[in-house]
Amino acid sequence: MSFSSKDTETSRDFVKQSSLYQEFLAEREEILRHKWLESERLGYDIGFERALLDWIRKHREGWRAARRVQTGAANQSNKPLASSGKAADTSPKSA
Repeated sequence: MSFSSKDTETSRDFVKQSSLYQEFLAEREEILRHKWLESERLGYDIGFERALLDWIRKHREGWRAARRVQTGAANQSNKPLASSGKAADTSPKSA
């Protein structure tokens, strides 16, 4: 089975728009920022792997928590408003 270039392009677009890929890119950007800051502080390039491990140990948990709050607030603002003016609860109800 062969894929046409249009199928491949559609797949790439889907991946680029996925929330998982967006989270990966945001985390990677933070790691690269950490690499730059630490390299500047130390006066030499610490390399991606060292920056990655250092960032995971020191910053990942806090960054993810802040990111969840940030994206949660964004998701709340996208919910339809109920008649009270507050965001409507659109979560599924358990019976």
